[in-house]
Amino acid sequence: MIDQIASEPEAIGWLRAAHAQARARVWELAGAPEHLTIDLDATLLTAHSDKEGAEPTWKRGYGFHPMLAYADQTGEALAGELRPGNAGANTAADQIQVAEQALAQIPAEQIERIELLLRVDSAGACHELLGWCRDAKIRYSVGYDLTEPVRAAITEIPDATWVAAVDPDDSQRPNGHVCEITEQLDLGGWPAGSRVIVRRERAHPDAQLSFTDADGHRSQAILTDQPGEIAQLERDHRARARVEDHIRNDKDTGLRNLPFRDFEHNRVWLELVRLAHDLLAWTQRLLLTGELAKAEPKRLRYRLLHVAARLSVHARAATLRIQASWHWASDLAVASTSSKRFQRRPDPPLGGPATNTTGRSAPRAPRSLPPGTHAAPARTPEHPHRPPR
Repeated sequence: MIDQIASEPEAIGWLRAAHAQARARVWELAGAPEHLTIDLDATLLTAHSDKEGAEPTWKRGYGFHPMLAYADQTGEALAGELRPGNAGANTAADQIQVAEQALAQIPAEQIERIELLLRVDSAGACHELLGWCRDAKIRYSVGYDLTEPVRAAITEIPDATWVAAVDPDDSQRPNGHVCEITEQLDLGGWPAGSRVIVRRERAHPDAQLSFTDADGHRSQAILTDQPGEIAQLERDHRARARVEDHIRNDKDTGLRNLPFRDFEHNRVWLELVRLAHDLLAWTQRLLLTGELAKAEPKRLRYRLLHVAARLSVHARAATLRIQASWHWASDLAVASTSSKRFQRRPDPPLGGPATNTTGRSAPRAPRSLPPGTHAAPARTPEHPHRPPR
């Protein structure tokens, strides 16, 4: 199958279309998010042998540098594109290509009402990408380099101007303050309405400070066009760290080592890894509860996916028998029962028997006989207590 997809130039597009169709079905069952944050990030994959497309990386390694996109609210893998190892992390053309693939994965009937946000690290602070966001009516939140004008503006901020940073539960962080420095900078080259928000925090006791860390504080900056309170916007951007968890989980699901020598075959492998990612995310969203609904793939693998079981078939019914003493046997049984609620009744085959309201096959109409022939007389059924002749 991988050979067939890799040999057909348009086949990988068909695979992505089927992926989008399955996503639309899941969103139909579980509900679509009102706000969707698309996280873009690139990661390095080491190649331990000579493979097509493998190149030296910026970390002095050798391998590939794919660009990936994930949906933060649903935990789904929206898009991914395999690239050589020497591809840049801030290549705007690649970022836009993957972002457009991510948009194609959102159901067409729901994309108009969903508020979209593109979230990237400092590699996303390029004019081409943010201009594309403005044309596509997508909000953005990207990291911003601490240039000399930014550092100068930070040192001139009075202490009373800083606002306490907040945690996901809106409680104030014991260490961290935020402030907006848009008025102190020249943002003429960026889209209208762009804002720069900085955060400072005290380094932990054993941290090594750099000569640019003013007054013992470490600072970070973001560039965004979102309205709202700066503490909430900085908190939401800080949640971009979850994309690192998705990438790590995908590397545990087959992305760490690309198995083929040909580049196109490894592109297909990347698509299959994304499918596996979403199958687990959809299973957790629709069928699992409690701790298993938030477990990572490695834990699910040892608790549910690799459970010892026996499949028995009797009277055209398949029964999966699980050891009753297995700690998570009841969770697996509940998930199997819940999956039946989402099964669609298959459409009747073309030319098949008509069905009545009870779902049973309706009797066929009597077949007409050719001219000159007669039907044989009906056979009298045997008496139930009479021995057969």
